[in-house]
Amino acid sequence: MKAFFCSRALWIAGGILLLAARPAPAQGPEIIPKPPGEILYERNCASCHTNPGKQSRAPELKVLVEFTPEALYTQMTSGTMAVPAQKLTDEEKRFVAEYLGGRPLDLTRSGSADTMPNRCASNPPLGDPAASASWNGWSADRANTRFASVEIAGLTVDQVPRLELKWAFGFPGGTTAYGQPTVVSGRIFIGSDNGYFYSLNAASGCVYWSFQAKVGVRTAPVVGPVQGPGLSKYAVYFGDMRANVYALDALSGKLLWTARADDHLTARISGAPALYGGRLYVPASSGEEAVSASPSYSCCTFRGSIVAFDADSGRQLWKTYTISEDLKPTKKNSSGVQLWGPAGGAVWNSPTIDAQRDALYIGTGDAYTEPAPATTDAVEALDLKTGKVLWSFQTLANDAWILDCPSVTPTGNCPKNLGPDHDVGASPILLKTANRRILLATPKSGTVFALDPDRRGSLIWKLSLTDKTAATNGLIALGGAADSRNLYLALEDGTFVAVDLSRGKRAWTTRLESLDELGPPNAGGEPRTKTGLRFGQSAAVTGIPGAVLTGGWDGILRALSTADGKLLWQFNTAQEFKTVNDVPARGGSMGGPGPTVANGMLYVPSGYAMFGGGLPGNVLLAFAVESPPEGGRK
Repeated sequence: MKAFFCSRALWIAGGILLLAARPAPAQGPEIIPKPPGEILYERNCASCHTNPGKQSRAPELKVLVEFTPEALYTQMTSGTMAVPAQKLTDEEKRFVAEYLGGRPLDLTRSGSADTMPNRCASNPPLGDPAASASWNGWSADRANTRFASVEIAGLTVDQVPRLELKWAFGFPGGTTAYGQPTVVSGRIFIGSDNGYFYSLNAASGCVYWSFQAKVGVRTAPVVGPVQGPGLSKYAVYFGDMRANVYALDALSGKLLWTARADDHLTARISGAPALYGGRLYVPASSGEEAVSASPSYSCCTFRGSIVAFDADSGRQLWKTYTISEDLKPTKKNSSGVQLWGPAGGAVWNSPTIDAQRDALYIGTGDAYTEPAPATTDAVEALDLKTGKVLWSFQTLANDAWILDCPSVTPTGNCPKNLGPDHDVGASPILLKTANRRILLATPKSGTVFALDPDRRGSLIWKLSLTDKTAATNGLIALGGAADSRNLYLALEDGTFVAVDLSRGKRAWTTRLESLDELGPPNAGGEPRTKTGLRFGQSAAVTGIPGAVLTGGWDGILRALSTADGKLLWQFNTAQEFKTVNDVPARGGSMGGPGPTVANGMLYVPSGYAMFGGGLPGNVLLAFAVESPPEGGRK
């Protein structure tokens, strides 16, 4: 999602496999070599394709990344690129194809539902998603509280300790499980890093259909009614890591329409779209800050945005950039490359809908160039119908940051006054307390801001959860869950906090414990388990009355009491699983999407490896309450 998740970890962005980084504290960063595909491309292909001359017939990089890895591999083995690529081994051609194509090579379509043994016996019509309990999108509600009522969850706090694994589904060829499952009408909809998007039976895990997107899909999908040609009644909407937006028939998986949210080379969609009133609101982010320090890169030209599409046709209705100023040339770097600005303000999170004020709220990222615009590291309110900016509240000024800065050899690309990279990466949370409505912003800095949505975002209170400036990686990543009393937050230092919303003070704090004893910290001062996994949390929190669920970098899924933070239940997901689709699969670290809960079942993807020391994985796990034996409860 963002640089705060990784220490030189592999990161697919805009069809280019980038090295994103989360610099460690001053003791020194972890160094992980570049992936082989990137090295091979730079050595063998970049001279012709990255900056082709005016007379060159070679397609530019921005053209190459539009091809699938299968098409690229075919061109290098038997097509027009066979001769230039003849010095590469078959394995090296695969590496290059996956690097440019943005996902694993799948020549045998192993990820297709057609090849799986657990096809559902029938495919009955979908019921109305609004008529039954569901977790539809990033949150169970449009306010992004990530809190499910007992009616939606079908699960009580007393039942949580009796949760047991019911089934597991493996993502073929997957290496990081970063799609969050949506649960509606008895079905699960989920994307994967291998580019396949699946519809599963929520109770059994049997597969109805699959659809192959151009690249990996990490957004939580959203389902709603659709009108137009054909027999489709409901569509499922999602975005991919090249900023493509898709609408599929939710029953059959047939493509209804596709559109592009942004045409920047590094653009992506990592935040879940929001669906409301026949419109689809899509956030646009990028990986530009991960490549901007290079002396050959014309830094920086991406601006975050929200794009509104007609949900029936895919027609773009409006697009609003988080930075309103137009791009302009600024200076040239030490290599004579033209630099640009202002840039940044990516939107990593799902828009929050405020039907009362006909507004949506988003959090924005840091600036890539300086001076940092006032709408970076901010909460913004936009008009639902027009996209007009209603108001903006900045949580941190002058935060201009790009990866690998300051560089060993100064080029002029790096901001002179490097900021701490404290984006508002999590979705704002809209809720009503005992006496007022509040909008909660939780930037990476670890300071919670309570804003008044009815008074143009005026500050009600703020609370810092740390007594020192948070490191570049920050304290909060994808955010917490909230009920009418408390906000529940997982922190990257391994603690979990409840914030009393009426007072703006801590209600309680608990230090999590690992099933695997903690060993000595690494060179960057980060705690590790004895098996080498980092200890901490960045995944989104999920709540039900009486309990909150949090997934850790150590692979442990935990349920804590909302009353005092005491541990109610835990499960080690970092292990191998027998899957219903016979795909070899194992779980690993959890650091991105959070659990979802609906109709008495809990679903969690495991294997989010997009941070330093993270354990990869490729599995979706489904839990339900263990049935009591005959004659009484256990």
